[in-house]
Amino acid sequence: MILFDGGMGTMLQKAGLPTGGCPDYYNISHPEIVQSIHKAYAEAGAHYITTNTFGSSPIKLSDYDLQDKVEEIAKAAVANARKGGGKQIEVVGDMGPTGKFIAPIGNLSFDEACENYYRLAKALADAGADALIIETIIDIQEMKAALIAAKAAAKLPVFCTMTYAEDGRTIPGTDPITATVLLDALGADVIGANCSVGPDKLIGVAEKIISSTNKPVIIQPNAGMPVLENGETRFPLGPEEFAFYVPEYAALGIDIMGGCCGTTPDHIRALKEAFDKNPEAERKTVKPFTALTSRTKTVFIGDDYAPVKIGERINPTGRKKMREDLQRGSFVSIKKEGLAEVAAGADVLDINMGAPGIDQAKAMVTAVSQLSMLCPVPFSIDSTDPKVVESALKVYPGRPLINSINGADLEAADQILDLAKKYGAAILCLPLEKGNLPKTADERIRVAKGLIERALSHGLRKEDILLDPLVLTIGSSDTGARETLRTISLYKEEFGLACVMGTSNVSFGLPSRPRINASFLTMAFACGMNAPIINPLDQGIQDAFINAKLLLGFDPGAMNFIKAASVSSEPTSQKKEVSTLPLLEQLREAVKSGDKEEASGLVKIVLDSGISSEILIKEGLTKAMTEIGDGYGAGKVYLPQVMMAAEAMQAAFKEIKKLLPDMKSTTKGTLVIGTVKGDIHDLGKNIVSALMENSGYKVIDLGKDVEPETFIKAVKEYKADLAGLCSLMTTTLPELEETVRQLKVLTPETDILVGGAVVTQDYANRIGAPHYCKDGIAAVRIADETIEKRNNG
Repeated sequence: MILFDGGMGTMLQKAGLPTGGCPDYYNISHPEIVQSIHKAYAEAGAHYITTNTFGSSPIKLSDYDLQDKVEEIAKAAVANARKGGGKQIEVVGDMGPTGKFIAPIGNLSFDEACENYYRLAKALADAGADALIIETIIDIQEMKAALIAAKAAAKLPVFCTMTYAEDGRTIPGTDPITATVLLDALGADVIGANCSVGPDKLIGVAEKIISSTNKPVIIQPNAGMPVLENGETRFPLGPEEFAFYVPEYAALGIDIMGGCCGTTPDHIRALKEAFDKNPEAERKTVKPFTALTSRTKTVFIGDDYAPVKIGERINPTGRKKMREDLQRGSFVSIKKEGLAEVAAGADVLDINMGAPGIDQAKAMVTAVSQLSMLCPVPFSIDSTDPKVVESALKVYPGRPLINSINGADLEAADQILDLAKKYGAAILCLPLEKGNLPKTADERIRVAKGLIERALSHGLRKEDILLDPLVLTIGSSDTGARETLRTISLYKEEFGLACVMGTSNVSFGLPSRPRINASFLTMAFACGMNAPIINPLDQGIQDAFINAKLLLGFDPGAMNFIKAASVSSEPTSQKKEVSTLPLLEQLREAVKSGDKEEASGLVKIVLDSGISSEILIKEGLTKAMTEIGDGYGAGKVYLPQVMMAAEAMQAAFKEIKKLLPDMKSTTKGTLVIGTVKGDIHDLGKNIVSALMENSGYKVIDLGKDVEPETFIKAVKEYKADLAGLCSLMTTTLPELEETVRQLKVLTPETDILVGGAVVTQDYANRIGAPHYCKDGIAAVRIADETIEKRNNG
């Protein structure tokens, strides 16, 4: 068993690091302390020592006005690890999160994130680190940026560990399998999880990671969740309790283990002793598979999996309304089509921005950004222009399919293959040649073979490659459809790769196209088609999929077939379209789906119908966010959808103010919010601020590291109804308690909300905080209840 070290931050605090001090600068100011910690971990049995550079990227060091010290700190940190750990130790350069979300959830651009991590990665590599680790990341898009930057900066092994909550997902909703599929494709050398929870809660996460990759897997749990006792932070799991779970990890075949927050050299020593008694089992080899991911979902494609629907409708070709919308900068129809396709069962969305007279790269960025917040399924980026493709790959928070490359433009193909490798995308190969439209299956096999060899030469794996049989309209050739079907069969025999095809091309120029498409699709399934590009709203296509899943053995007990048959037998009058729902229900649906344009447009219609603004806000907007909150609590909705819904709600509020300028203010109340003294983390606070503002509150954001006196002054100045206090660090919990105490004494009329990663309901009760908010959704709900009670009281 390979062992990593344990927590650095908690060890530095024990050694005298003051609250609010910069841990990373201790490499320069107190090198002997840092070296002694490294030495203790090495003596405990750690094979890998992590540098004290968790917060040494320019963005994080700017909290201390030390952003110009990146290289100096990195050099000192590697030297300290080398000296403290000894000659036999591997030194791993540590890179932690920026504390910011990448757009569209946050304001940090993908390129800015890459630049931030590139500088630190290069500094650590130049200083002599043996490897790099990117750890404690909750946003898969940030991990992607960091990994791409690390690979560009140095030819060193890169470890990647995401942080999962108790529900087994990151805060934005990424599950371990989805993260692992993307990180493996991006070229991570070691994949795993760290922080957040104790070893008992990470066993399930480890099992899912191991089931999804053949790469080494690393797990670094906390010593349990922190608690505050007698004014001091304590992690509940001692060394023996921490190592208690080793037999389960050993049985999984875990490759590398260490500790995170609260773990000490004694915890690592206990791990070593436990693994000596429980040698890790040999891991089973994971069979290669082809998969695409969104931020929150993985879709597997291949003969071992059920047929996959790729929706074709986000394409302006031949669609006048969508083309005109794009030309005037509107993405309303794009979002509606995406949501409709997902509702109809699309597993993947194909996105094409090929409209004349527009900047396709810019349009692709907007479409992918907005759709990825609304639609949980993976995307297919439909373009052969490398510039358009890369613009999409930068903003897409997952592993998409690139549709497509061909042999007609090998220069563009080479550029796109390099992009697929860099960004971890899958690639679709279309058997076309310059000056040659292959008519026969044999010709297509020859061209496809050349494209496959080209893809492999760019570093792609076989499971990254999908094949298109080239569907030609039957109206131009009596044998066209037959040769396409034969191509699918030969693809399976020759290459064994997953197949994708644009189904509707077969019927171009003919009447009764849906009928032809459905019949052709059924025949293609029999030949081995895995993921056709189709219109998921077409009933014939839906029936073909349902029947194929049943007949191919992917519908146990025929449950889906029976369900579909019963639904199709319902009277048409029972199937309501959104547009036929009552107005307030339409408004709620628009907010929940994150449709800002639809929500703001419905406001006028609702008011014109005679419904009061008070009812509109209460039964339309507030109720919609309550339903979204319930979905979030049930694990059916994730942070991106919540943020989009909140933005739609804010758009509706703005429309109300515009239409009714003389009405009583629609602001629900005023919230003063900030992170307490000594705490320089603000990611969670920023989420709460955005949700509260978009939910109709006036928000005064005081930022981070806020003194109690500053809170009190702002509460009085703005006559705040609510004060929101956030704490992420266990060392700042006493500051939270003191700020609550002063607010209760000096501003008793203001209700206090507290929250943060280390805050619990029990702790809130103990310090006398009236309201504990476990997340941003809870904050909105509790604020609404508090304000309503005050108004009615």
